[in-house]
Amino acid sequence: MRRLALALAAVSLTSCSLAPKYARPDLPVPPSWPVGDAYLRQSEASLPSITYAQVFTDPRLQRIIVEALANNRDLRIAAANIETARNQYRIQRAELFPQIDATARYGYSGGGNGARSSTGSGTGSTGGTTTGTGTTGGTGTGTGTVTTGSTSSSNSSYSASLGTTAFEIDLFGRIRSLTTAAQNRYFGTEAAARATRLTLVGDIADAWLTYAADRSLLKIAQDTAASAQRTVDLTAARLRAGVAPRTDVRQAEQILETARADVAQLTTALAQDVNGLQLLVGAPVDPALLPASIESAFPTVAALPAGIDSTILLRRPDVVQSEYELRATNAEIGAARAELFPRVALTGLLGFASSALSSLFAGGAFNYSVAPSASYPIFRAGAGLANVRVSQAQRDAALASYERAIQTAFRETADALARQGTLDAQLGANRRNEAAAADTFRLAEARYRGGIDPFLARLDAQRSLYTAQRTVVQTQLIGASNRVTLYRVLGGDQTLSDRPVERASSALLNR
Repeated sequence: MRRLALALAAVSLTSCSLAPKYARPDLPVPPSWPVGDAYLRQSEASLPSITYAQVFTDPRLQRIIVEALANNRDLRIAAANIETARNQYRIQRAELFPQIDATARYGYSGGGNGARSSTGSGTGSTGGTTTGTGTTGGTGTGTGTVTTGSTSSSNSSYSASLGTTAFEIDLFGRIRSLTTAAQNRYFGTEAAARATRLTLVGDIADAWLTYAADRSLLKIAQDTAASAQRTVDLTAARLRAGVAPRTDVRQAEQILETARADVAQLTTALAQDVNGLQLLVGAPVDPALLPASIESAFPTVAALPAGIDSTILLRRPDVVQSEYELRATNAEIGAARAELFPRVALTGLLGFASSALSSLFAGGAFNYSVAPSASYPIFRAGAGLANVRVSQAQRDAALASYERAIQTAFRETADALARQGTLDAQLGANRRNEAAAADTFRLAEARYRGGIDPFLARLDAQRSLYTAQRTVVQTQLIGASNRVTLYRVLGGDQTLSDRPVERASSALLNR
């Protein structure tokens, strides 16, 4: 009996598979990044191995990221999803092994007038009963009966047994294909968690840089308001002296009130930036970790060159997740095909029975039985073939989703590279424009005070300077955010881009 059980288990574990052989599809994108005036020459350099600490070099930002990785609720949800997927895989894998039930029984019948008889039994289970989402195991039952009547004898009976009921021998790989599908969905869930972490790091960097830009814009608005207040005081004094018209005072007040409105709006924006950053971190953020200006924060975000080979997109977590889903649907084709073949099941029982408890485990009390069975669907009105076609259609949909994920990743990376290629020229032009606007304002101020130019010329110069200063800040924020985008679209950290779950899976499979 033991040899037979071991042989059947071995047959089940080494069954054939009817799933199509998986082959990674060709990349539906060009083999290299676009080239041209919008792209950097260094796009032909190889992509270095990076970590977020190499990209975001400011120690304050690194500390915020560390706190977020420990406290963010989205990461905790992702960790719970991984645990769920891992145990769903284990539930499915348990069907490869027989469920063993233990049963003990006692019976008694008595003789004489008004005699009575009673029986009792109990069962226990080692193993589990697999359902779609969970397992029930370790069950126990008991029954008893009492009868009255007339009999002339009495006796007791004892029995103990171990058995398995309807254990499916996986000759055609149905259960193993379903197990493979569950395993790949587990791996896909881990890839989704890496995508969540990658997005979180990028969002924190963006929020930190946005706060820095708003701090710079607030200082510009405050400086402009202070300058406009001095101008209003000067023109009001000239009005009282009869030197300047009332229109000069009103025009100066327009600049002042515009700057004051920007100060109020940016004060609100800074508070909201902190609130958003605290939500991402999942805990209060130390104000000492916040940047003072975009001018100081922008240089701390390192630029990343892109690799010439677009296959690096295969390391993006969202692409990895799509490929695991494709593998899972490919395995489900094998399970659907196996449904077309007979199912072979085994029911076995071995145990002891005796009329005396002291001789229950004697040699003569041993008995066993084996009852193999096979079932084959004769007529299902085409449901079996339709199920195969459903799984094939789902595989085709997963393939299209996988290719779309790669194409989307290619487009996002190419867009980021195009922006990076022209950003330095744009920032340089904006800074030169700011310097020219500042010099124009100084000259217009001097000419107005000297009575050479009207106040309108000075007013226009101040407005131009204010706009130029804000544009430089916004361009610096765009440049820093573009580097964050490149970090994300190229897959982020090497620890997030590799496939450690495949290397770690062997330990899980051997448990």
